[in-house]
Amino acid sequence: MLQDYDFTEIELKWQEIWQKKRIFEVEIDENREKYYVLEMFPYPSGEPHVGHAKNYIIGDVVARYFMRQGYNVLHPMGFDAFGLPAENAAIQHGIHPAIWTQDKINQMREILKRLGISYDWRREVITCEPDYYRFTQWFFLLFYKNGLAYKKEAPVNWCPSCSTVLANEQVIDGTCERCGTEVVRKKLDQWYFRITRYAEDLLKDMDLLGNWPEKVLTMQKNWIGRSEGAYIDFLLDNGEKVTVFTTRPDTIYGATFFVLAPEHPLVDELVTGTPYEEKVKEFREKMARKSEVERLSDVTEKEGMYIGQEILNPVSGEKIPIWIADYVLLEYGTGAVMAVPAHDERDHQFAQKYGLPIRPVIKKIDGDEYCFTEPGIMVNSGPFSGLPSEEGKKKVIEFLEERGIGKGAVSYRLRDWLISRQRYWGAPIPIIYCERCGEVPVPEEDLPVLLPPDVDFLPGGPSPLARSPEFVNTTCPQCGGKARRETDTMDTFVCSSWYYLRYTSPEAKDRPFRKEDVDYWMPVDQYIGGVEHAILHLLYSRFFTKVLNDLGLVDFREPFSNLFAQGMITKGGVKMSKSKGNTVSPREIINRFGADTVRVFILFAGPPELDMEWSDQGVEGAFRFLNRVWRTVGRVIEFPTQEIEIDEGRMEALERKVHQTIFRVTRDIQEKFHFNTAISSLMELLNEMIDYVRFLEEKGASFEEKEILVFASRTLVSLLNPIAPHLSEELWQLLGEKDLLSTESWPVYQKEKMYEEEVEVIVQINGRVRSKVVVSRGSSKEEVLALALQDEKVKSWLNHGEIKKSIYVPDKLINLVVG
Repeated sequence: MLQDYDFTEIELKWQEIWQKKRIFEVEIDENREKYYVLEMFPYPSGEPHVGHAKNYIIGDVVARYFMRQGYNVLHPMGFDAFGLPAENAAIQHGIHPAIWTQDKINQMREILKRLGISYDWRREVITCEPDYYRFTQWFFLLFYKNGLAYKKEAPVNWCPSCSTVLANEQVIDGTCERCGTEVVRKKLDQWYFRITRYAEDLLKDMDLLGNWPEKVLTMQKNWIGRSEGAYIDFLLDNGEKVTVFTTRPDTIYGATFFVLAPEHPLVDELVTGTPYEEKVKEFREKMARKSEVERLSDVTEKEGMYIGQEILNPVSGEKIPIWIADYVLLEYGTGAVMAVPAHDERDHQFAQKYGLPIRPVIKKIDGDEYCFTEPGIMVNSGPFSGLPSEEGKKKVIEFLEERGIGKGAVSYRLRDWLISRQRYWGAPIPIIYCERCGEVPVPEEDLPVLLPPDVDFLPGGPSPLARSPEFVNTTCPQCGGKARRETDTMDTFVCSSWYYLRYTSPEAKDRPFRKEDVDYWMPVDQYIGGVEHAILHLLYSRFFTKVLNDLGLVDFREPFSNLFAQGMITKGGVKMSKSKGNTVSPREIINRFGADTVRVFILFAGPPELDMEWSDQGVEGAFRFLNRVWRTVGRVIEFPTQEIEIDEGRMEALERKVHQTIFRVTRDIQEKFHFNTAISSLMELLNEMIDYVRFLEEKGASFEEKEILVFASRTLVSLLNPIAPHLSEELWQLLGEKDLLSTESWPVYQKEKMYEEEVEVIVQINGRVRSKVVVSRGSSKEEVLALALQDEKVKSWLNHGEIKKSIYVPDKLINLVVG
């Protein structure tokens, strides 16, 4: 008699066996096709909860499936360990960030192993360890030497709570994405990566991306923000040019005022020594308290002031007043805007507030409309009046270029990536400042620049590294004189922009990866992670890869061939979060129901790309399903046989169901990631098996009937394996198999056994069901029509008219159009 389902004993047993047999450890094998499946590695800043588990379970199903399809599957794991969340949590608990982070890594690793995830743990990377961030610094130097890393003073997003700058992408609705504090603007010397040099490539190469969610591509396109238009030189009284970029050169005659960013250096030149000087200073101070997002928002009221100067429109010859306003930023475009309030919403709001002229120069084809932003007919535009605006754009650009007062151009919304952070827990930027030699990169042989462990890392005042004389004071590698180190650390997204490459060569000592390794394993075939990383990690990783490709270090342009963005697990309708008190401990659920139950519940709760609500009842339902599998297969194994008449129809029906299930589960896993419908198909097969077992318990089973049940059991267990690997391995052995199911070939369906020989075809008359006929599968339209016309119900309906047309859907329905 089969014992009860002891999930703890079974799961620990098979996890130990997999580890001893090292079945998930892989090496390059040129004779096998590789498959690299990767989930975005976790950020270990707090206690793990079941919300963290979803994408790792999804990735494990994919990895196990392709492994059984014969692929050489690379499935690694690591930890994104630097950054603000871990540092803030450590400060809150009075623990060093290194100790806090390592503790959370240990907890997360334990949970992943307990869930039975099929990782090659030899390849684990941890970004806060020196043997990893040495190469993060190596990449910085690579970018620096190729003109892609530079330092400049600029207005930045400053989080007063975290005491550090934030990249534009890390400011959400004017607040810090990490702590929610309102972000302010501040001028600082900062390090940047020149991602703008790759703006066009990042757009163009989207054609190389295979199966990426359209939402992610759209978010990246919008963030890069490619715009075609023109640069136009407006003229001050002293002859100095002030250039603007506009996407609407056709509206230049509608420019009724000119706007400079408050921070624009020209503003000082224009107001110094005038009555406006003090007011401009006050206005700038007010703007410094506004975040960039707030200033650019379409919903906040615009603010500005006139600065007492005028500028010449080079096309119309009209002088217009110069203003400064919050909605123009120095680092966007040229920091100057020709304001056309009749055809731009923000200009329109500003003009209405301050009583500035609004002059329509584009006429709506079917009538007048203020602030009309669509194409139309040019009016009040001198020699261009009467032209369609799209044609007018070209004509105006030709006019500008002929006279040397402007030119056609392409502009991008994308800004360079701000990587400096004034915090402790990050990779130190490997730059030295020498009074004699200036800015000096740390020699590669001196890497890593180690993060000192005994630093006051509390926020406030100078950055933590700047408060450490032992770290700051050094010698110049060029002249040997006194020098000081850069005290900013790198944004943690620098660490995560190349980790997928390190997995291919985790033990390489002298370089971040070996070319022969990335040539075999890369690009990643299937990447899995949250859509929230669309304009952060995913964009930055694409940028990194293009730089490496241009420098000849890799042979591919894109790092991730396919991307799957999974939904979140919510509880009470909101994302699981310790701060909200709605987390569920995976350890607790595993102890109560087992790892396989957690896996089945998460995969069955709905389409994986959608958010799913945690449900205790759903977990119990998944547990009941696995118990039914256990009991049913156990009953089949123990079923006695005897010499008895065979029910061939029932045997054929079960065999047919088995092949249909193989087809559906294979399709749902490989093509659709529809794990919930794959599990539904397995449940249907299980139900049919249970019905058959009950039937045989009354009738008795022949040897042949038991064999078909054993075949169904083997198939059920085999198909369940990527989803519930521990239970399926145990049942596979109980079914008499010697080899590990995890390494067995995937079942193959036989198409000819998927269908019945006869099918029921619906007969419709004028679209309404009137009868059904049974025909041989594959019957022609003529054969089906002949049978339908012999049906008494059909005959009675045909008394009402004549058949005008017949429409046949093979093996499903025939519709007779009667009139």
